[in-house]
Amino acid sequence: MFDTAPLRIAQITDTHLFADETEVSNGFQTARSLQAVLERVAALSPRPDVLLLTGDLSQDETLDSYRQLQARIAPLGIPAYWIPGNHDQYPALMEQALCAPPFSTQKCFQQGRWNVVLLSSMLPNVVYGELSLETLTWLEQQLQRAESLPTLVALHHPPLAIGSAWMDTIGLQNRGALFAVLDRHPQVKLVIFGHIHQDFDEWRGAVRYLGTPSTCVQFVPKGDRFGIDGDRQPGFRLITLHRDGSYETQVVRVEFAGIAQS
Repeated sequence: MFDTAPLRIAQITDTHLFADETEVSNGFQTARSLQAVLERVAALSPRPDVLLLTGDLSQDETLDSYRQLQARIAPLGIPAYWIPGNHDQYPALMEQALCAPPFSTQKCFQQGRWNVVLLSSMLPNVVYGELSLETLTWLEQQLQRAESLPTLVALHHPPLAIGSAWMDTIGLQNRGALFAVLDRHPQVKLVIFGHIHQDFDEWRGAVRYLGTPSTCVQFVPKGDRFGIDGDRQPGFRLITLHRDGSYETQVVRVEFAGIAQS
């Protein structure tokens, strides 16, 4: 019988894990807040078909921090794809820890009659992002090869200004080069990203750009300077991709009472 089931994706981003699970970042034991998020993901019915991990997975950039991530996500048994963020300066360590099922190092896959493309926007030793010429050329090739499939593109750094003065200086620097590629391929429906530690939803032409909350600390929206948003809980994004090219999405917040007291 023809499979009409949609593809259900959970985007998990900015986990900021340490090798030591008791370590704290901005008041959060990040391993505990991630675990709360993963428990919520595991309780979903139906459960997601795919996890997309969109960068800043480590805070201390150690092999053991990625092993910590692997140990927490693997029991879900959900295929997981990942890209580095600016806090993931050693992709070789990521590949070492996040290479065996359910993890994959693959950066493009087709499922549920959709094409999903993951881009690395990480640059060495800086916070802002950029897509290399090689990455942009590869993106063009993947879009050409799957012209008939609606497409979701994922990266770490936001390609649009989000209205926060400090954050807008550390987003994707060559966004025009990305737009030039995407504008040639009308099958692109969604671009998702992390980095901003908050919800974001805006259209550019026919493409919808979605930012997703961190699994730990949240940033104040539309702030001139860095600020922690103590009113919003950790979260993740659910995306349901239908075979006809339509989709739905929502941000899911997770109650977490483990904020450390300074």
